Amino acid sequence: MSAAGTDRAAIFAKVRDHLATELELDPAEIDDGTHFREDLDADSLDLYELVMELEDTYGVAMSDEEASRIHTVGAAVDFVAERAA
Repeated sequence: MSAAGTDRAAIFAKVRDHLATELELDPAEIDDGTHFREDLDADSLDLYELVMELEDTYGVAMSDEEASRIHTVGAAVDFVAERAA
């Protein structure tokens, strides 16, 4: 099994790439502190699609309440990293 930092880095890369593709952004504009709504202008559908992608890819479940408390890219990555098998 690889180190947790490597796993987190891989999850971050997946999230960053997904957001960059969906929102047509340069991946370099996205870091741990990037806010979904304020910085990326992501709407509810964008965030829903990201949650579905993370659930499908990593086998984690995220309730609507949990999702509503995640405001930054880093928080989403941490959520997945803590729960991924």
